Amino acid sequence: MSRPPLTLYLAAPRGFCAGVDRAIKIVELALQKWGAPVYVRHEIVHNKFVVDDLRAKGAVFVEELSECPDDRPVIFSAHGVPKSVPAAAEARRMIAVDATCPLVTKVHNEAARHSAEGLQMVMIGHDGHPETIGTMGQLPQGEVLLVETEADVATLQVRDPQKLAYITQTTLSVDDTAGIVAALQARFPSIVGPHKEDICYATTNRQAAVKAIASRIDALLVIGAPNSSNSQRLVEVGRAAGCGYAQLVQRAGDIDWRALEGIRAVGITAGASAPEVLVNEVIDAFHARYDTRLEVVEAAQENVEFKVPRLLRET
Repeated sequence: MSRPPLTLYLAAPRGFCAGVDRAIKIVELALQKWGAPVYVRHEIVHNKFVVDDLRAKGAVFVEELSECPDDRPVIFSAHGVPKSVPAAAEARRMIAVDATCPLVTKVHNEAARHSAEGLQMVMIGHDGHPETIGTMGQLPQGEVLLVETEADVATLQVRDPQKLAYITQTTLSVDDTAGIVAALQARFPSIVGPHKEDICYATTNRQAAVKAIASRIDALLVIGAPNSSNSQRLVEVGRAAGCGYAQLVQRAGDIDWRALEGIRAVGITAGASAPEVLVNEVIDAFHARYDTRLEVVEAAQENVEFKVPRLLRET
């Protein structure tokens, strides 16, 4: 039986960013240096495949520092943690390694600098997301106010409208965030923004790549985890760009083939914490069912690399 023809448009860039690559490397180097088990507070990155692989190598994932013994190393995830967490680890004299993405640390530093200048912070982010919790936890309670939508801006209660600054979660939708920033600036004309946009280069590039293929495809598959903010945003960006069907899948086994019946072109991308092996797995699944033609659409080139902490460089 002949297979129906299908064009696969592969978005580039996609998958691992420099911050995710660094965080995973930190766990692997820690296991080499200290042996198993090494404890990791929260998932090092939001991807089950990656977490399961590191768990098999000896990493133990916990949600709170209280679950870690004093005599084993603990690693803080790429999303960042509140200031109270490393302070508690230091008080217990634990070996602690910070795998926070440097671009998240940049936002932490911005918040601290603006606070030192007497400004109250407004954070654009998702309530309950680890990065939001970590960033808001850099300052005393009440010093960072969270908004998720433009509607939140209208009801925001601030200490002094003349003394405000805003920061954002690094994994947000570029377009949605622009609307919220505009609403903040309209209501608080004196509000101070970041010196350089907080949404990270990887998030911006992956969203641009989805926009570049959206008009050519009947369906978009985003490979990523349900708790991955940047992956969920890619689905939303695809839909907003006119793609009639956009779906998040963790692996090839999650593809809803019935929903794809009769299609001629599919776009494939991956969130910043999804490894390329899962992309290849999805491509192979299409090869098995369709007579496929693969086309790569590149929206940007990335050559960013972040160093691991000095404590692990000799390893």
